[in-house]
Amino acid sequence: MTTDAGSLGKTGPVEVVKARESLGGRLAAAASGGLVRVFLIVVGLFWLVPTLGLLLSSLRSPEDMNASGWWKVFSQPSQLTFHSYKTLLENSDITNSLWNTVLITVPATILVVVIGSLAGYAFAWMEFPGRDWWFLGVVGLLVVPVQVALIPIAELFGKIGLFGTIFGVILFHVGYGLPFAVFLLRNFFAEIPRELLEAARLDGAGELRLFARVVMPLGGPAIASLGIFQFLWVWNDMLVALVFTKSSTQPITVALQTQVRQFGNNIDVLAPGAFISMVIPLAVFFAFQRQFVSGVMAGAVK
Repeated sequence: MTTDAGSLGKTGPVEVVKARESLGGRLAAAASGGLVRVFLIVVGLFWLVPTLGLLLSSLRSPEDMNASGWWKVFSQPSQLTFHSYKTLLENSDITNSLWNTVLITVPATILVVVIGSLAGYAFAWMEFPGRDWWFLGVVGLLVVPVQVALIPIAELFGKIGLFGTIFGVILFHVGYGLPFAVFLLRNFFAEIPRELLEAARLDGAGELRLFARVVMPLGGPAIASLGIFQFLWVWNDMLVALVFTKSSTQPITVALQTQVRQFGNNIDVLAPGAFISMVIPLAVFFAFQRQFVSGVMAGAVK
C-alpha cells in the first residue's frame, strides 16, 4: 500500500499535466473544427440581419411598411419596388447632403494620407533638430478628445470666415486625423531595412524620389489601412458636422437626422437614404479588404 501510494504521488502530477495538455489540445482542435465555423457563420448572418432589414424596407412602399414588418417580403415579393429611391432622388436635401459628404470625405482622406505619409517618412528616416520631441508631441495629440476643441475651433473659424463651410469641416478632420496617421505610418516606415534606403541613396536618389519609388510601394498596405480608417471616420461622422456645417453644407448623416426630427414618418426617404449612407463605406472597405488586412498584420510578423 505504501509503495502504491508513493508511486501514485510521483506519477500523479505528470498525469495531471498530460491530461491538461491533452484537454488544451482537444479544445484547440475543436476551435478549428467545422462546428465553430458554422457557429461563426451563424453569428455573421445575425449581424447582417439589420442591414438586410434596412435594404428590404427601402424597397417597400410606405403603406406596406406601416402595415407589416420587412420580413413580409419573403411571402409577398410583389411588395418590392424602387419607388422610395425615386422619391429619394427627388429630395434635394438628401441628394445635396450626399454630394456634400463626398466633397468632405474624399479631400479629407487624401490630405491625411499624403501629409501623414510625408511626415511619417520624415520622422522615421530624416534627421532634423528636435525630431524625437516633435514626434512625442504628435503622439500626445492622440489623447486629446475631439469635444475639447469643438468650441475654440468653431470660434476661430467664425472669425476667419470658415465656419459653416465645407472647407472648414475638411480642415477639422485633417487636423484630427493627422496625429494617428503620422503615428501609424512612422512606425511602419521605421521597419523598412536601412540597407535598402542606403542603396537607393548610393544610386543617386534624393529624398522625394526615395519616398516615391521605395517607401510608398513598400508602405502600400499601411497607407491603404489608414485610408480606409480615415474614410470611414469622416463618412460616418455626425458630431463635427452638427457643429461646423449649416443647412447648405451638411453631410448625409446630419440630413437624415434632420429629416427624422422634422417629419418623423417619412420612412420612404429615410430608409433608402440610410441604406445608401451605409452601403458606400461598406463597399469601400470590401474593395480594399486585402490591403487592410495586410496593413493590420504587417507589424505582427516583424
